[in-house]
Amino acid sequence: MRRRFIIGATYGVWQVCSTALSSALGQNIDRVIVSSKLDAEGVLLGNIIMVMLERVGVPTDNRLQLGSTRIVRTALIKDYIHIYPEYTGNGALFFPSENALVWKTSQSAYEGVKNLDAKNNRLVWLVRAPANNAWAIAVRGDLARREQLTSLEDFAHAAVKGIIRLAASAEFLESQAALPAFERAYEFQFPRSNTIIFPGGDTTPLMRAAAQSLNGVNAAMVYGTDGAISAFDLTIMADNRSAQNVYEPCPVVRADVLDRYPAIAPALAPVFSSLTTTRLRGLNARITIHGQAPRNVARWYLSEEGFLQ
Repeated sequence: MRRRFIIGATYGVWQVCSTALSSALGQNIDRVIVSSKLDAEGVLLGNIIMVMLERVGVPTDNRLQLGSTRIVRTALIKDYIHIYPEYTGNGALFFPSENALVWKTSQSAYEGVKNLDAKNNRLVWLVRAPANNAWAIAVRGDLARREQLTSLEDFAHAAVKGIIRLAASAEFLESQAALPAFERAYEFQFPRSNTIIFPGGDTTPLMRAAAQSLNGVNAAMVYGTDGAISAFDLTIMADNRSAQNVYEPCPVVRADVLDRYPAIAPALAPVFSSLTTTRLRGLNARITIHGQAPRNVARWYLSEEGFLQ
């Protein structure tokens, strides 16, 4: 689904992409170029941004689904695009020398990346959504209820007892920011013999495997705002010890563009403030489970909540 980590784009590939961006996008100062990453949530949020800017009379140009984090972030800094939705916790990747604890809470992660980008790149982080898209672990609902599993402390005890079989990507099992981070924080070792590795990073097949008990799977790697969590009756294990960074979606815009179109900030603020984890999961489900077009979902939500009146 959506990817926080900077993936893809070797130097040679980026050179080609950069040239293409330069010629295809140019530096069009008469229209606000709205972009996004490739995943469903990114496209949804990008469409929300576009619809709201159009609503307040800001001229826009659609460059959604532009590429990976590296491509979209670099395009923004180089002025090939003007605004896109990013995640606060990615500040840990953009500014790796910062204290790691900065990214562990909602407020500090937001303030940290906001201040650093303003100082170093003249980028403005607008109002963020109160929805955390961090890596998480979800357990089959019936098992969670039967064993009273609500937190990662509970999950750790169940894992040691051998009653958990986890579906995950290879990256989730190996990356120090993923399962090993949970193991360090909660002081347990998940038996790798009780894992099933799925190719790629798409969480939907993993959640389906857990929901349907495929090959004995009863738990899955997920992202906090995945649309299929409720649909598959999965229970997220609460990360009470902040093993993961906080990844809240937020529009990021170039300061010069915001100066020219000051209506952008007040147009987007109430919308992103309304996007709780529950609401964002529901909107994502309309796309990933029910197959609705992201722009239609964006317009439906904005209309339903009265933002288009």
